[in-house]
Amino acid sequence: MIKLIRLEWKKNNILKSIRNAAITTAVLLVFMLMTAGELETQETVEMYGKGMLDSSIALFVHMSYIVFTGVMIAAYIVGAYEKKTMNLMFSYPIERKRIILAKVSAVWIFNFLAMVTSKIVIDVALVLSKSFMGITAQSIPIGELSFWLDIVLSSAAMVSISFIALPIGLKMKSSKAAIVASVLIVCFTQGNIGGATLVNSIPFYGILLVAAVVSVYLSIYNIETKDLL
Repeated sequence: MIKLIRLEWKKNNILKSIRNAAITTAVLLVFMLMTAGELETQETVEMYGKGMLDSSIALFVHMSYIVFTGVMIAAYIVGAYEKKTMNLMFSYPIERKRIILAKVSAVWIFNFLAMVTSKIVIDVALVLSKSFMGITAQSIPIGELSFWLDIVLSSAAMVSISFIALPIGLKMKSSKAAIVASVLIVCFTQGNIGGATLVNSIPFYGILLVAAVVSVYLSIYNIETKDLL
């Protein structure tokens, strides 16, 4: 399986994805540096009882990488069907399920590591710059274990949720549909209507995680006998 995952990264030019992830992180960092002074001053902490900086970082990183994951799903899996390269891969003496799972794993692992890295880089950079940015950074407790655990768990959840776009792209036989679905997932999970929002709703995320697992299962359960798209 590890060899198959590495093969997927090599075929799809993982260095390009690393470059794009680095650019995404850099853009988000610049944006957060520009807005941090307004999000978490001593006055806002006293007014709201907590800082808004950490939650804002999580929001924008989640939004960016849900779409990033959707783009990679479109390129690695749905695009392989569109370009008929999946026909060649299924001719190998390897179970089709293993091939699809390798693609899914390649996308999941990369985006999980990229999201975790992005959060850490932005959080640490903001904490180190707080002395000259005029922010308190109280909501970024990098010295607490729970803070790091939340980064890992929330990143795993967000990347997993992104795979709800997979069966949509396969069903519609369109990479664009997978990307649009990922954008809709962002709107549904990270947006708000008035004061109502589903962000940080553990029951809601639990339901979406189940939906993501079901989505991957539906994409591979009969792949051994199903005709190619």
